[in-house]
Amino acid sequence: MTSAELADLTIEYEVDGPEDGAPMLLVMGLGTQLVAWPEDLVSALVDHGFRVIRLDNRDIGLSTKTEGPAPTRGALVRAFAHRRYARSDYLIADMAADAVALLDHLGIEQAHVVGVSMGGMIVQQLTIDHPERVLSLCSIMSNTGNRRHGAVSPRLLPTMARALSTPRPDDPEEAARLGLEGFRLIAGPHFDADEVGAAVRLAVSRNINPFGTLRQLLAIQASPDRTPGLRRVTVPTLVVHGLLDQLVLPGGGIATARAVPGSKLVMFPDMAHDLPKPHRAEIAHEIARNAARARSGRAADVG
Repeated sequence: MTSAELADLTIEYEVDGPEDGAPMLLVMGLGTQLVAWPEDLVSALVDHGFRVIRLDNRDIGLSTKTEGPAPTRGALVRAFAHRRYARSDYLIADMAADAVALLDHLGIEQAHVVGVSMGGMIVQQLTIDHPERVLSLCSIMSNTGNRRHGAVSPRLLPTMARALSTPRPDDPEEAARLGLEGFRLIAGPHFDADEVGAAVRLAVSRNINPFGTLRQLLAIQASPDRTPGLRRVTVPTLVVHGLLDQLVLPGGGIATARAVPGSKLVMFPDMAHDLPKPHRAEIAHEIARNAARARSGRAADVG
């Protein structure tokens, strides 16, 4: 792994695949480090010929942490009540700009972009703000920022509230246990405790920064609705979502696909807020197929 010293922060990243492969930027979700990308999914994308770039978003992993007091419970409550009450040190647009700065650092003019959950929000905003840098867009289990579509299931809210109001322990074993339980809560029937547990332990060994998750959550709540911008997107776009998703209800994926002209929507009936092993090869194939539309110039052909 390598650190990129950018204008005002450091971004940790990793590159896999051939140097002459088409660049593909993978952006992870809320409070989740680059090591959370399943190795077999990354390998599948490399096998499709891509040069795969993963990064730690700001405030997570080995990238720069925001200084200052931790977000309060009251600030979170106000942010969830209404966007106008949300106060954040940065927005999703700033995180998208971080990704563009990383591409600049790597000398990459254009890339295919893929994001999961909050990462989907980031790559959507990247495509809106910097359309000349994007070859194709893939948004996985995400939403448009319109709070009427793709919100958290009411059944999950009490558990989330307890988790967010409970300080994350500094003890690595307890932090790993809680992290595993958190992923189990939002995953579907293909949850693999051994695989996820190993990824969580690796993440904990790299860095524990519970306040980073809260800051990123405030950034989500404070950021504007991306729907108007998504209507202007012209690059080939793939939207992937699970019908069992309770963290970002399936309406988020549907709204995203409806907003982007010519996009393709793929929904899995046995997928929740995770990347289930039985579908990773298919997801990689769909991503590669969407990227091929960019190379062939057939943005409106969803096949």
